[in-house]
Amino acid sequence: MKNITVAIDDETYRLARIRAAERSTSVSAMVREFLTSLTGTEPPREKLRDIIESIRAGGGGIDPSDNLTREELHDRHAVR
Repeated sequence: MKNITVAIDDETYRLARIRAAERSTSVSAMVREFLTSLTGTEPPREKLRDIIESIRAGGGGIDPSDNLTREELHDRHAVR
């Protein structure tokens, strides 16, 4: 893995650190993700994380009201 140096203004760096903290990651990891997205060489792990985040952001299509009750769960003939 190669290291690079990037010069940015103080305010941009401050805001990037805040955004990284909100995402529980580092500025370096965010820059790495951005650059790999530009090159189309995004590792599968990163793609999976993006998919999971988009599912969470949209609620995942899961509605708790769709859950079966305990009785329905154990009744093999129950139809909902």
